[in-house]
This record gives sequence, C-alpha cells and structure tokens, in this order.
Amino acid sequence: MTKRRKILVTSALPYANNSLHIGHLVEYIQTDIWVRFQRMQGHECIYVCASDAHGTPTMLRAEELNTPPEILIKKVSKEHRQDFITFNISVDNYLNTHATENRELTELIYDRLLSGGYIIRRTIKQAYDEHRKMFLPDRYVRGQCPNCQTPDQYGDSCENCGATYTPIELKNPISVISGTAPTVRESEHFFFRLQKFESELRAWVPAHVDAAIAHKLEEWFEVGLRDWDISRDEPYFGFEIPGNPGKYFYVWFDATIGYMASFLNLCRQSELDFDTFWEKESEAELYHFIGKDIVYFHTLFWPSVLSGANYRKPTGIFVHGFLTVDGKKMSKSRGTFITAKTFAKHLDPDFLRYYYAGKLGPNADDIDLNLEDFLARVNSDLVGKLINIASRCAGFIHKLNNGKMAADLMNGKLFSEFSEAGNEICTNYEKRNYAQNIRIIMALADLANQYIDEQKPWIKAKQPDEYKKVIGICSLGLNFFRLLVIYLKPVLPSLTERVETFLNVKPLIWEDTKSPLLDHTIEPFKSLMQRIESDQIEAIVTESLNQLPADQ
Repeated sequence: MTKRRKILVTSALPYANNSLHIGHLVEYIQTDIWVRFQRMQGHECIYVCASDAHGTPTMLRAEELNTPPEILIKKVSKEHRQDFITFNISVDNYLNTHATENRELTELIYDRLLSGGYIIRRTIKQAYDEHRKMFLPDRYVRGQCPNCQTPDQYGDSCENCGATYTPIELKNPISVISGTAPTVRESEHFFFRLQKFESELRAWVPAHVDAAIAHKLEEWFEVGLRDWDISRDEPYFGFEIPGNPGKYFYVWFDATIGYMASFLNLCRQSELDFDTFWEKESEAELYHFIGKDIVYFHTLFWPSVLSGANYRKPTGIFVHGFLTVDGKKMSKSRGTFITAKTFAKHLDPDFLRYYYAGKLGPNADDIDLNLEDFLARVNSDLVGKLINIASRCAGFIHKLNNGKMAADLMNGKLFSEFSEAGNEICTNYEKRNYAQNIRIIMALADLANQYIDEQKPWIKAKQPDEYKKVIGICSLGLNFFRLLVIYLKPVLPSLTERVETFLNVKPLIWEDTKSPLLDHTIEPFKSLMQRIESDQIEAIVTESLNQLPADQ
C-alpha cells in the first residue's frame, strides 16, 4: 500500500476587479485535474485559492463603479467562487486577500522579516500624477521607450525591444489615469533584501521547478537579484504597514501570503493543523500552479520571504503557458474574449476541461483553443467514441437480461490490457502530462469500439442461443467503458457522476481499475452527453461581442 501523502495545492489568485475568463480557466482546470487525481489515489490533497483583492487596479475599478473597494471585492469574489463551482474546480476553501487571516499573517511575516534584518528603507524617485494626487504604478505610465524609441510603451518594459527601465526613464511619459504628464517625486519605501537569499535560492531552484524554468531563472541570477520594493504610498487599497501611516504593503507582498491565509481560514473551520503544512520542517507537500508571467514572484521572492519568516518553502512550482483562441490573443472585437459564465451558459463545462486536458503538458508552452477543432474533438472523442461504447452495449443487457451484467469476463486478457494501462496513466497524471493521457485513453476507446464491431452483438442478438454471448460481449464493453471513465474522472467530474448513476455504483476510485464489474445490475441507459452544435459556438461568440466593448 502506497503511503498516504499530505498535499496542499494552490492556484494563482485571480484579481478581484473583474470576471474570470477562459484564459484563467486553463490554470484552474489544470490544477483541479491534478488534485482530483491525487484524491482518487487516496491521498489527503487540500486545494485552496482566493481572489486577489488589493492594489491600484481594484482601487480604480471601484472608483469607476462609484462603490467602496470592499463591496467590489466581495461581489467579484463571490462571482469567482460561483465560476469555480460551475467548472467543477474542487477548492476546499476560497477566500479573498482582504480577509482577517491575511492581515494577521502579512503583519506577522513582515515583523519576522524586519527582526531578521531583511527589510531596509530607501528613498526613491517615482512618477506622480499631480491631477489625481497619487504615485503611479509602472503600468499606469506610458511613453516612448528610452532604448529603441518605440512610442506608447508601458513604464516597466518595452514590447518591441524587450528593454526594462523605470517609468521616469520613459520619454514623453503620460499618466494612463489622467492623460497628463507626470512629475517626479521622492518617497521613502520599504525593500525586502532578496540578495541575501541568492545562495539559498541557487541551491533550491533546480530541484523544485522544471528545467526550462530553472534555465530562465539562471539568467536572472546572472544579471543579479535586486532588492524588492514591498511598499506603496497612499492612496492605495491594501493593508497599511503597522506604525507607518500612509504606507501600504504592495499587493504582491500579501497576495502570495493569501495562500497561507486561505488555508488558515480553512483550519479555523476544521480540524486541520496549520503548522503541519507550513512549519519549517514540514513533511507535507506544497505545490503552486501558476502562469509563466509570474514566475519571478513565485520562484525567487516567495520562497525567500517564507525562508526569512521561518516557514517552509514549496515542494514544487508548476508553470503553464498562456491561452490563445484560434491562434491569436483573446480579442473583444472578435468575440473570443469569453468569460467563464458565458461559456457555461451555452456548453457543458466538462467540454472545456476535456479540450484543455488534451492540450496540457508538464511544460510552460502556450495552448490554443481552436473553436472548430474544439467542436470536432469533443463530438468525436467523447460522444462518438466514449459514450458510444455504453450506448451500444447497455440496451442489450436490459433487453436480454433485465439489466444484469455477466458473471464472468468474456475476454480477461483484453480487460487486463485496459486495466494495466492505468499504470502509465497514473504516471502521466502525476507529471501533469494530461495530453498524453487523453491520447492513451482515446486509443483504448477505439480498441473497445473495434472489439464491439468485430463481435457484432446486434447480429447475434437475433438468435436466442447466442443471448448469453451477447450479454458477455456487452458486459465486457461496459467494463471497458467503466475503466475509461475512471481514467477520465479527474478531467470529467460531471460526466462521471452521471455514469456512476447509470452503472449503479459508488463513486469510482482508482482501485476500481483492478477489478471488473460482474454479476451487477445497471440502470437503463439515458443520454449521458449531447453533441456540440455549431450554433452553440456562434452563440458564445455573439454574446461575447455584445458583452464587452470592442478592442481599440
């Protein structure tokens, strides 16, 4: 018996200033598949997440809507939680980072870092919007790149030449908020001394991230790690730094602590012990699923903050790429900027889970949602291959044997071939190689349908002396179907529930792959999944066009 693992899993926190879209869902679906697989193995696998409440974007969005930020984040966080439920993202707890637990932990960690000598003060120059009376975050200043002269670039990096710089280095800068030219003002800020952790990070990184990410981090090590500015000036929506009026913790400082806070909140509602998972010498496993755009924060800053505050570092950080739709960035003007809510209004969320699973591997490569291919793939694989096995077999079991399956396997060798494939499928799930699993499972579905084609039960059923053989053939077909559904359960939770009802069985677990279902009565077959029609795809695109303003 494999030792039962203790695993804590998180996904990156979605910003609490807007709705979730299908790009966000890549990460939450990827995470949830892994979590569900671990639970099917019998491990204790806890999954927490939260909405990222703080920062300038939330503050400005609340102003735009003429509502207090606290009301905005409560509303959006509730919407995020509903989207998680709709797409079967099985979080054990969902919080927002303005919660009491996050304030407690943020202040505690800050105090520990301060006591350890990891926080220093430094006066810096920043872009300041005289019209709005506020310092401007990098992304709220645009201007001409100081390196290649390309106009209309963000205040931190150039999309044309890749140069990095500060907003005050831009030529002809403009405040995105007011449209006026910013001035330069000085302000005292608080910095986390990241350089102090360089040797520790160099030793930790290779064993805890994928090789490609480790290679990227090596480039940053070579350039040299810089101290990290963890403070912001008022006006700012966030936690005020204790004893420092008008100074706030930068959103990225308390956002990652939000992982701990969501878990602490769960512990306070249950019998879970916080220290078991977070103490320095914890034997529990901790994994973060993130996008490749926030690697720096999670692989350098975050483990250093944890170490400096005397907490454990992550066991692994899993990084995925971005989503394109029909080969391009999601676009409002093309109707491909699709919210989670809009998708689920027209199609079964399991369809998107399946399609993403068929694209996702263990690396940070981007994936594409091609809408035509999506329709064809779901209809072909799930309806045409998988569900087809059950629909071809169940009727004969009911017609010829009152719904009772055979007491013996018609072909034990073939069943063993299907059962033993579970070993490779297990390994692939553990390594997040979902795409390879979908290929294996669909190849098995082809094999099951081929077996039924060769045996031709519909012809044998016309002869009473062949009834027993028909029941045997169809019972084996249903056993193939059951195995395939077990293999797909982490990906297709809603379909699996319907199949469990149809097969009249308890919730399927991985151990069930080792033994067939024999001498067992099933329910009458009802449609388990509907084909996607092209007008459903068109309706999603049309609604997305009407829902959001067009691209400029």
